Amino acid sequence: MKRDFSGKTYWVIGASEGLGRALAKDLHKAGANLVLSARSTERLESLAATLGDARVVGMDVTSADSVSKAIAKAGPIDGLIYSVGLYEPMTAQTWNPNTAEEMCNANFLGALRVLGQTVPKMLQRNDGHIVLIGSLAGFRGLPGAIGYGASKAALMHLAENLYADTRKTGVTVQLANPGFIRTRLTDKNRFNMPMIMSPETASKHVLQLMRSKRFCRNFPQPFSWFFVASRFLPAALFHKLTG
Repeated sequence: MKRDFSGKTYWVIGASEGLGRALAKDLHKAGANLVLSARSTERLESLAATLGDARVVGMDVTSADSVSKAIAKAGPIDGLIYSVGLYEPMTAQTWNPNTAEEMCNANFLGALRVLGQTVPKMLQRNDGHIVLIGSLAGFRGLPGAIGYGASKAALMHLAENLYADTRKTGVTVQLANPGFIRTRLTDKNRFNMPMIMSPETASKHVLQLMRSKRFCRNFPQPFSWFFVASRFLPAALFHKLTG
């Protein structure tokens, strides 16, 4: 049976831009009540104004205090989507330590902060839905992805940990791994981005996953097939193909 979002409360973290913003719109159309979070509330307020009674809760996922206050303000939720994707192109030759740490702090450690205070509550009541937005970049190390690739790989591993622990409970954990999405972040790239999607197209993929019983969805196909298969390629061949 497909999941019904009508009347359910979903907390979309990272809703100010890109995929998170598109997901909020699609969940609203599906009848969900929404809590919207990001560091900047200005963009969230403009989105909430188009989504009926959506509530805005400002939150900086890199701050434990901010996360705790936001969780209290958000109140009871049925589901949570962590769609934070801080990104800056970076090679070993152009390594900026502060920027690399900021990406890891937002993309991975931020998820730990939020989930550490929400997953236990879901398990106590034996009901809940967690969706983490990973990346095809998390499957193997890519050039120019210092910080971002590692943070998404860690988030994807965390999703597998959570799934292993909760799969026989009433809590559903799912992982969506998109390829390139056209946003202000990917506008920074100076290389070819095969099968780049709009946020709206990516959102449709995530909603399909959320309505299904599957744990993971990698998209778009067939571009995603290469990354899934890449785990079995020798390192020298993989880097020749991606270099």
